[in-house]
Amino acid sequence: MATDGVEKIGQAVEDIGAYIRRQREGAEVSLRQLAKVAGISNPYLSQIERGLRKPSAEILAQIATGLRISAEALYVRAGILEARDHSPVLDAVAADPDLTERQKQVLTDIYESFRRGNAGGSDSTVVPVVDDVAGPGVDSVPRV
Repeated sequence: MATDGVEKIGQAVEDIGAYIRRQREGAEVSLRQLAKVAGISNPYLSQIERGLRKPSAEILAQIATGLRISAEALYVRAGILEARDHSPVLDAVAADPDLTERQKQVLTDIYESFRRGNAGGSDSTVVPVVDDVAGPGVDSVPRV
């Protein structure tokens, strides 16, 4: 039925709003503070949290930055992305508050490329080539 799809979308909007509210309250951030950091108005954030508005991917990314959580987690909750297999490494990267979203994404991409290479069954280990040439401004290291 067509109404089933509409109901699912409505439920997803409510779920993402409730999830954002729980994350905000858990981080002890006021609605006003999060709205300011995310660059959106207080009423708009309130409407998102109450399930009245469906935020765009861009707004979700801004909210994630304000909450210092992974934008991917919000994308999955909003139905924009499919959930990935959980990995303790990826969970740790996503939870690290000292990394930017860009750094988290780069680390995730690298890690997943290694996993894909290992899943293929081939030894895709890359051995770096070390030149005898020192970098700019660095004295050469004597050989022993």
